[in-house]
Amino acid sequence: MKFTEQSIKGVFIVEPKRFGDARGYFCESFKKGEFEANIGKIDFIQDNESVSSRGVLRGLHFQKGEFSQAKLVRVSLGKVLDVAVDLRGGSPTYGKHIAVELSQENGLQLFIPRGFAHGFVVLSDMAQFQYKVDNVYAPQAEATLRFDEPALGIDWLIKPEEMLLSAKDGRGMELKDIKPF
Repeated sequence: MKFTEQSIKGVFIVEPKRFGDARGYFCESFKKGEFEANIGKIDFIQDNESVSSRGVLRGLHFQKGEFSQAKLVRVSLGKVLDVAVDLRGGSPTYGKHIAVELSQENGLQLFIPRGFAHGFVVLSDMAQFQYKVDNVYAPQAEATLRFDEPALGIDWLIKPEEMLLSAKDGRGMELKDIKPF
């Protein structure tokens, strides 16, 4: 696996090696030893999966306090634009974001440490999105940052009128109203 730290400290693109032939490909999507040697100690406790159609935007979600989650995300079918926003107090990149296209074709994964809001929009007809988390889901600690927060300047690559949002995602908080982690 190849691990490439991004412009925001702690955020990594993880590129598994693929072994392919006429039948398709095989890859190891996670190896604890390699991961910890390149990124650090992590104890993923749960795997999640969502399936969404084109234009579905999920996020920008985060959990506050002790329920904050680190995530390792990937797409096994389709294509998404994946976005992580730094909400760590005292971080020189607070309020900055990383946007990475993840797809079945490129096989890239994104590691997002604790203290970030996270979301994605589906760019293909359908996408199967998978992620590992290192902490339990706690509804009482859940919050949403506005996907269209002007201070973030995120280019989601599709028009707002093409987006499909849940009620919760459509009424996210402004960055100025979020207490840094």
